[in-house]
Amino acid sequence: MVFVKTEDLEVGMRLAKPIYNKNGVLLYDRNSKLTAPGISSVKNFGLIGVYILEPAEPVPPLTIEDIEFEQKQTIYMFQLREVFDSISRKKNLDNLTEIIKDINFKYGNLDHRINFNQNLRSSEDFLYKHAISVALLVAMMGRKAKLNEVTRLSLIAAGLLYDYGYRFVPPHIKAKGDNTSEGDLEVIQQSFEKGIDCLAPYRERYNYMKKAYALIQYHTFKNDPKKGSKNPDASIVLLDDILSIAIDFDFATGMRIGEKPESEIMAMKAFKEFPDKYNQEIVDSLAQCIHIVPAGASVDLSTKDKGIVLVENPTDFMRPLILRLSNNQLYDLSNDTIYHHIQIIDIMKTMDNRIAIDKDTLKLFQADKLIKDTTRKFKDALYS
Repeated sequence: MVFVKTEDLEVGMRLAKPIYNKNGVLLYDRNSKLTAPGISSVKNFGLIGVYILEPAEPVPPLTIEDIEFEQKQTIYMFQLREVFDSISRKKNLDNLTEIIKDINFKYGNLDHRINFNQNLRSSEDFLYKHAISVALLVAMMGRKAKLNEVTRLSLIAAGLLYDYGYRFVPPHIKAKGDNTSEGDLEVIQQSFEKGIDCLAPYRERYNYMKKAYALIQYHTFKNDPKKGSKNPDASIVLLDDILSIAIDFDFATGMRIGEKPESEIMAMKAFKEFPDKYNQEIVDSLAQCIHIVPAGASVDLSTKDKGIVLVENPTDFMRPLILRLSNNQLYDLSNDTIYHHIQIIDIMKTMDNRIAIDKDTLKLFQADKLIKDTTRKFKDALYS
């Protein structure tokens, strides 16, 4: 799989990922060969490029849930563009209410982990794709925090809108990425404050916006000793803990042109290193919402070789049952003695930033009686 910029696309190239229109209708499925009209569609959608399969490369495995997740991201992105345009024209935000309710229905009520796959972002669509990822994460973590539905809707609204002021950041500062000066950071802060002013007229119009607006205000000014709240409401602080972790996780793991994203493992390690900055209960809840080290994942080990995760550990993602490829042996990393000698250092990713899953190896070893017995004992020990 390779990423090909729009201007370099050629007729006959095979798509590695589907292309949807703004309503989520499938236009070109995976493994479709690009036609001249197809290339025109890619350009018209403003896509910077697409992922293309190598000539003999098989279509990468995706579950129905993975495909729907990608489809939903596309729909939400186009809808959020319309919301932001409505804000700029000071119109009603009924379309925002629809997005929030749908996100809450689809992802605020999940009872299992999902593969959190993000799309590649350009400077033109970064704002929308980032906001959607944040909203999806806070919806899932809000459920784990046992927030009531109205509060979850407010939290999702804040996830979608907290970054609205980014629209006012001058293009030359956006282009700098992380290489910003103190002066640039001041301009960015002023832009976010301008964004808050744009949202102010809506705080009384919708029942979820009052708390969402208060949360966005708190998040924007919390590091400002002059404008930040001296005695913030405890409920707002909790919501900001969730929002901040979602924001930083997506910043770390999201794909941007010219920048290599961190893996989910490295992002989670960073959260654990700063317990004063990140609410550790919320960090743990994030690991209960998305797969960090799922079964089938290819991993780098502390022994300088590689392994395959055979069984995910639901209580500690860093300590699953693995197959070490160099010696074809099983290692139960939930065992303290074994874990002392071998640990997972990082996880391998595909070109499009998905976790590299080796389903063939997984199937092969699940068929073996010894492996079956070992995995059963491993699961029994974890779930007992």
